[in-house]
Amino acid sequence: MQTMKSILIFVLWLSSGNVLAQVGEQRVEAKGASLDALREKHALRSLFTLTEKVIVSAADAMPADKYGFAPTDGEFKGVRTFGQMVKHLSATNYILAAAALGNEPPADAGDELGPEAVRTKTEILNYLNGSFARLDKAIEAIGQKNIPVKSSPISPLKGAEVTRMALVVESLVHAFDHYGQMVEYLRMNGVVPPASRS
Repeated sequence: MQTMKSILIFVLWLSSGNVLAQVGEQRVEAKGASLDALREKHALRSLFTLTEKVIVSAADAMPADKYGFAPTDGEFKGVRTFGQMVKHLSATNYILAAAALGNEPPADAGDELGPEAVRTKTEILNYLNGSFARLDKAIEAIGQKNIPVKSSPISPLKGAEVTRMALVVESLVHAFDHYGQMVEYLRMNGVVPPASRS
């Protein structure tokens, strides 16, 4: 829980810094200079690395025979299985990374469901790792004016609000929302999430 609080504080700090940086960027660009993209990429990559580590390790920790698990007691009726949740998280990464790189969303990402053919733990982990690789490319493209940015149909950011950094941050915030759910599913199956192990 302390890790989640720290991450949330970091995300809020990064977001507030981004707003201030955009205001500063507008002032600096008016004078013919630009914001230091290397600093922005470095800060975002730190958050990205942490996110990737906890998400992938949590997905890997769930036994293969539990990827079809979904809680049924209480207010859980109709929720995704563990495997479906990881595929959804991955598909969202792919879709938002595509927008950040000026590309169309992958056709097999579906409506944030991921490819139907991806079913086993190994296939889902490969899909998850691939989605983080795409986000990494989006981070690398920050500051590159020759690579366009598109709005995404799944993002609340539209038109002039869309930036490469905002799409990546949106994807990471979304991933951590699902990480909280992944932790619950793991613990319901007697698995301590790797990030919580001492």
